[in-house]
Amino acid sequence: MPVIALKTPSAAYDITIASGLLRRLAPRLGKLMKDKAFRPFIVTSPDIWGLWHKQVLASFKQAPTVLFLPSGETRKRLASVESLAQQLATAGADRDSLLIAFGGGVIGDVTGFLAAIYMRGIPYVQIPTTLLAQVDSSIGGKTGVNLVAGKNLVGSFNHPLAVLADTDILATLPPAQLRAGLQESVKAGIIRDPKLFRYMEQNADAILSGDAKALAHVVTASVRVKAYVVANDERESGLRMILNYGHTLGHAIEAATGYKQLLHGEAVGWGSIAATHLGLSRGLITQAQSDHIIALILRYGPLSPFKAAAAKLVALTASDKKNRSGTLSFILPTGIGTVKIVRDVTQPELLAATESMLALMREHTITND
Repeated sequence: MPVIALKTPSAAYDITIASGLLRRLAPRLGKLMKDKAFRPFIVTSPDIWGLWHKQVLASFKQAPTVLFLPSGETRKRLASVESLAQQLATAGADRDSLLIAFGGGVIGDVTGFLAAIYMRGIPYVQIPTTLLAQVDSSIGGKTGVNLVAGKNLVGSFNHPLAVLADTDILATLPPAQLRAGLQESVKAGIIRDPKLFRYMEQNADAILSGDAKALAHVVTASVRVKAYVVANDERESGLRMILNYGHTLGHAIEAATGYKQLLHGEAVGWGSIAATHLGLSRGLITQAQSDHIIALILRYGPLSPFKAAAAKLVALTASDKKNRSGTLSFILPTGIGTVKIVRDVTQPELLAATESMLALMREHTITND
């Protein structure tokens, strides 16, 4: 049972990766709350609860209160936070209550933000149910919601008491969700872990087929990358920015398509391809390295195609929350396992990289058809 400790200036907690964690949930929560009396409130989606409620409830003597938030990026809004907060207040939640985020990235981000602001802060635990959430979004304390103007523009840093990643849950993921989550693991390999990159190359068939041992290896290696980066840069003042590889244009793609056409990991995959093109055009990587990176991204596809003009995508990057004083920062590869933060990417450069990505998407779509 890998247990990865994450310590930052403001928090310290464990990320536990194992099978069967749901069956022992209540005793674990009791230890996290130091065995004092507390009321658990689970925030989840109807589909996740339908699949796993028996395993969750089995360890509780008294059933926790369950609050539902339907799945989908379109639910990641302030209106959802207000609705959940009202439900907490009506149910009598107080500062001795514990929020449990039981779902994917949207559930985790919304619940973490809710925990930060309800009664000025109550504790919460992350139980991520998608691969993407297990390897990335549940770790590091970033919480928040989207605005029409852009993604994650309202939120806070709010670390959980713990992250409990039950790998049994991955067996019920739809194939598209599994592939989308694996794009974050590919990203982890590109930015910092060449061994993970090679493992995902050499074991792609087993990973994509849902082999439990292979997936556990990928989850653990990906979490180690995320935990190291967060521990060394909690508030994204430098190093943590490398975790945004592929995300600047990925977020623009999501916004351009109304958060409805692609899964987050798919958008990140296309954004990562554009970032790779940028790295190649600047001479930061060789053609062989670029081909190598893009081949692995596409191996964990197919990535859903979408319709959006390159100029529109470039314009949407202007609202990215990583902008500083009107300057857009990009994370570009310098090899397989290394990247750099580039702060002087010009609009013509970005436009050319975006057009190259769109051309590859059209080619890839025709090939798959």
